[in-house]
Amino acid sequence: MTHHVYEYAAVLFDLDGVLTPTAEVHRVAWKRAFDRFLQSHFGDGYRPFTLDDYLAYVDGKPRYDGVHSFLTSRGVSLPAGHPSEPPSFLTETGIGNLKNDEFTAVLETEGVEPYPGSVALLEHLEKAGVAVAVVSSSANATSVLEAAGLRSRFEVVMDGLTARERGLAGKPSPVTFLSAASDLGVEPLDSVVIEDAISGIQAGTAGGFGLVVGVDRENQADAMRSAGAHLVVNDLGELVPGA
Repeated sequence: MTHHVYEYAAVLFDLDGVLTPTAEVHRVAWKRAFDRFLQSHFGDGYRPFTLDDYLAYVDGKPRYDGVHSFLTSRGVSLPAGHPSEPPSFLTETGIGNLKNDEFTAVLETEGVEPYPGSVALLEHLEKAGVAVAVVSSSANATSVLEAAGLRSRFEVVMDGLTARERGLAGKPSPVTFLSAASDLGVEPLDSVVIEDAISGIQAGTAGGFGLVVGVDRENQADAMRSAGAHLVVNDLGELVPGA
């Protein structure tokens, strides 16, 4: 096994926290939504949503899976609801849609710039003839890519909406990565998965991908290796030859 990403047929990138610093935007949006819910449910003495909660229950997962996982951790049970319903505290999808409104508001007001090291790697892979795809649990992936000026670089974007349309389970299941590899016409063993979430690294490992790279932006290197990452970097610029 080589650790040179450009020697593989394809590289499948997670988006938030890997290509763009939108993981922080998601975390802020989740906190706003969950804290509003927790205060309404438990009263003013509620225990706020934390970074540890985000990493343990929400990070990398499809939106409604994240809601269910976190609420379960706090002993709260709500009806699942339906994705088309309005934002509310009444169902899991209502809370998820409230979070999405918060995310969209932050994205529209602040915009997003891709990580320079990630752009450098994308440019190198393009010159090397390596196929690239985005595999993100986010339903906002296309709008984030467009806002960051990256959409045209990717032949395949497997986002939360596409996964739902195809009936694909979200991370840590490997099926969204496997489906994206199939769309590119490449085998998993000939492909790289690059992730910043433990659930995503677990997905890449379960899918039998040739190389699973963790991008450590939250001091999770040991947990990433335990989850199956073959290589952990702090920035994707480290993967560019001569960096």
